[in-house]
Amino acid sequence: MATPAIEVNGLSKSFGTQRVLRGVDLSVQAGTVFALLGPNGAGKTTLINILSTLVAPDGGTATVAGHDVVTAADGVRAAISLTGQSAAVDEVLTGEENLRMMARLSGYSAAGSRQRAQELIERFDLALSLVATPPVIFLDEPTTGLDTRSRQALWDMILALAAQGITILLTTQYLEEADQLADRIALIDDGVVVAEGTPAELKARIGGDVVELRGPDDTVLRELATDGSVHALRAAIDELDAVGVPDAHVSIRKPSLDDVFLALTATTASTAPASHDEHELEVSV
Repeated sequence: MATPAIEVNGLSKSFGTQRVLRGVDLSVQAGTVFALLGPNGAGKTTLINILSTLVAPDGGTATVAGHDVVTAADGVRAAISLTGQSAAVDEVLTGEENLRMMARLSGYSAAGSRQRAQELIERFDLALSLVATPPVIFLDEPTTGLDTRSRQALWDMILALAAQGITILLTTQYLEEADQLADRIALIDDGVVVAEGTPAELKARIGGDVVELRGPDDTVLRELATDGSVHALRAAIDELDAVGVPDAHVSIRKPSLDDVFLALTATTASTAPASHDEHELEVSV
């Protein structure tokens, strides 16, 4: 079996009295897109920061491209690229200057950096982490605040990079994004991995069908998970019918990652990652 591009065992981290990571285990195969989902404060960004050598762990081990994040940090940095919500110096440099700067730091000549920056500008408004193509790329909430067209452009670039054999570790606020891009997903809650698998495997954990009660304006008023049997579906429909909302109607759908998230974490809807068309949430630590 091939050596994983990212291997995490028992990783822990605290900030003062706050335990952010409580023994995280992950294994990411080379050339795949691996998504981290979780509520705000679950530890996603802290994990990314440890794997990119920006923060030292308190316990456990982690390797990236075969390099230990503590004892071989220089090797890790040479093998990765990282983008986050504050990766650029936007208040000092223009977007093109940011791209040229990152290209020079990645080893491009002055002329080469100008050409690479122009190529990226033509493809996408901001692509700092994609100036170079190292074996491993960390994307920490890369599409937050982007419009639909720009988000789709970045999705296409991520899939193209993975097709080239590059490993991508992605944190995202958008459940649809993880569903569309990720080969595997880890759901983190309160500093631990509570579920891991392909999108289809995670949805299968919920099982059955979801029965929704929708109002006259098609707003979901209530929903009930079932095991998919005729008896369970009939019982759910009867229960929703008893709510007595005028002009309401019932629909049945398959489970989504939203259902997985809500079922497997101890959060409320107000702290869950957003669906594709919802506003972005506050960035977690």
